[in-house]
Amino acid sequence: MSGTFSSFGTALSALHHNRVLMDVASSNIANSATPGYARRRAEAETVGAPAQPAMWSRYDGAGEGVRTADVVRMTDEFLQSRARYEHGNNSYLSTRAAALTRFEAGIGEPGDNGVAAALNDFRTGWHDLAVSPGGDAARSQVLDRAATLVESIRVQASNVAKEEGSQRDRLQTLVGEVNTLASDLADTNRAIAVAGFSGTDANLLLDQRDQLAMRLSELTGGVATQRADGGLDVSVNGTALVTGQEAGRLVVATGATGGTVSLAVETAGGSTAVAPGMRGEIGATADLLTVTLPDYRAGLDDVVRELVTDVNTQHRSGYALDGTPGGDFFAFDAADPAGSLRVAVTDLDQVAASGIPGGGLDGGNATALAATGGAESGYQRLVNGLGSEIASVRRLASNQSALTAQVDGTRDQLAGVNLDEEMVGLVSAQRAYEAASRVMSTLDQMLDTLINRTGLVGR
Repeated sequence: MSGTFSSFGTALSALHHNRVLMDVASSNIANSATPGYARRRAEAETVGAPAQPAMWSRYDGAGEGVRTADVVRMTDEFLQSRARYEHGNNSYLSTRAAALTRFEAGIGEPGDNGVAAALNDFRTGWHDLAVSPGGDAARSQVLDRAATLVESIRVQASNVAKEEGSQRDRLQTLVGEVNTLASDLADTNRAIAVAGFSGTDANLLLDQRDQLAMRLSELTGGVATQRADGGLDVSVNGTALVTGQEAGRLVVATGATGGTVSLAVETAGGSTAVAPGMRGEIGATADLLTVTLPDYRAGLDDVVRELVTDVNTQHRSGYALDGTPGGDFFAFDAADPAGSLRVAVTDLDQVAASGIPGGGLDGGNATALAATGGAESGYQRLVNGLGSEIASVRRLASNQSALTAQVDGTRDQLAGVNLDEEMVGLVSAQRAYEAASRVMSTLDQMLDTLINRTGLVGR
């Protein structure tokens, strides 16, 4: 049989629980715009009959009130994992697209000041010289246009080198950020474990944990795995970076100053290489340094070799104004063709326009030189290949951005704060609180009647 005052306890439990509901709703509303905040929900449970009633006793089933079982974060680990995966891919593609777009602008193709225009002007200069092989103006024009072509190629080679240097600096910065995040995540894992042992609220720590894991995924495409104690382990392309309360250090291995870029994770147990194919911003930067920029520079060097071979071979077949055989028109250093290209002919009279000995007014060799267009074709293939790659990356980045936004939207439907819902919940808790207060007022009146008024009839 319930005691006389048990209903006070029931009403009091309702006051306590509905106050918690209002506190949770207030917290959700206050943090509706806080990055990384996951909506909270207070879960209630009934305080029921004793599990083992005493012999010869009976329970009237009226209930003993309500209590707040827990305040939980409205998240789904599958959605969180999917979001981290998509953000890693999105960061990879968007970083790659931005870098290639910037690099394309530096190349200046198509344009009046690009290498393609300079190659065409150089060939046109030989056409003009073939018409007027004895004129100094036409010879000077050939040398001027050759100098312009050399400058255009060397500027482009310099732009490739500058982009490589910029990407190396960026890689070091990103690696430093990864190491800071990994250390912070290990510390957060430790705090979550302590909170679990002590029974304190770990929701704020879990928000911080998810934010750190998300940023690590954006940087490295890392995969996070939840631990039994609530922490997260993170691996980068199969190599463990964070394990519980221990964090390794991501380092750029030898080769980052030129050639292949490789990464490794250093821990107390040694160094473990990270397999190629990382995603995230670091993966995009590493691919630029390892594949895209070196391949373009190699293609530009091939264009220079073809240009020099074709022009020098044909120039040596002709004769200068004084009748001597022509020499090399261009020169370069084998180790750096594009960056060291230069015009070897400095004297107007040494331009071998004639196709016959002593034929100062013959322009046969100039005509042949005007027909050497192999370098133009090779350069056009190089630029077209880069343009196709950029278009493909932009398209993939756009599609991935839409997919990432869709996944974020699905996740936010659960974890995000809806102010309309929170206001409805707040009003509902307020009314329930008022109702519980009314119950206590009614009970107080009943007890007042029982204590102060019973037995007064007839006096």
